Amino acid sequence: MARTVFYTATTLDGFIATDDHSLDWLLTRDVGKDGPLDYAAFIAGIGSLCMGAHTYEWVFRACHDASGAQTQPWAYTQPCWVFTHHEVPAWPGADVRVTAAPVAKVHAELVAAAGDGDVWVVGGGDLAGQFADLGLLDEVIVNIAPVTLGSGKPLLPRHVELRCIETATSGEFLAARYEVVR
Repeated sequence: MARTVFYTATTLDGFIATDDHSLDWLLTRDVGKDGPLDYAAFIAGIGSLCMGAHTYEWVFRACHDASGAQTQPWAYTQPCWVFTHHEVPAWPGADVRVTAAPVAKVHAELVAAAGDGDVWVVGGGDLAGQFADLGLLDEVIVNIAPVTLGSGKPLLPRHVELRCIETATSGEFLAARYEVVR
C-alpha cells in the first residue's frame, strides 16, 4: 500500500513559505544530491502527488514569465491533484487535476494512481495537516534550511505526534524523516 508522505523544506524557525506564499528563500540554498533523504531518491519512489492552490500558483509563477509564457516545463511525470476552491491557471501538457473534493475522497484516487509508488503531499502545511487529521498521513520528511524568516506559513499548523526514524545532512540542510504516531 502506498505511503502518504509530506516531503518539504522549512526554515530553522519553522516556516515553509513567506507570508505572501513565496519560496524564494529556498532557492538560495545548496541542496544535497546523493543522500538518503535527498530529492532525487525521494521522487523516484513517488507515484502521485498533490498540492494546495498556493503551492501550485507559486510553481506556475516560477515557471512562467509575466506574460504567461512558459519558461520551464512542469517538473513531474506523475499525476498531480491541486486542491482549491478557486480557478487556477491551466498547465498544458501536465497531468494536473484540479479538485475541491474532500481530502479523504481524493486520497483514495491518489493511492490508486500511485500504483507501487507513494503519495507525495507537496504542500502546504495546512493541506498536509488535513491528511494528518484524517489519519491518512504516514510520514513527514523535512529538510531544515539554515535560514530564518521571522514569520510566514508554518510547517504544520496543528498538533501532530511524530517519531524521528532517520536523519541526514543534505547540502546545507539537515534532513529528518518522521513517522506519524497514531
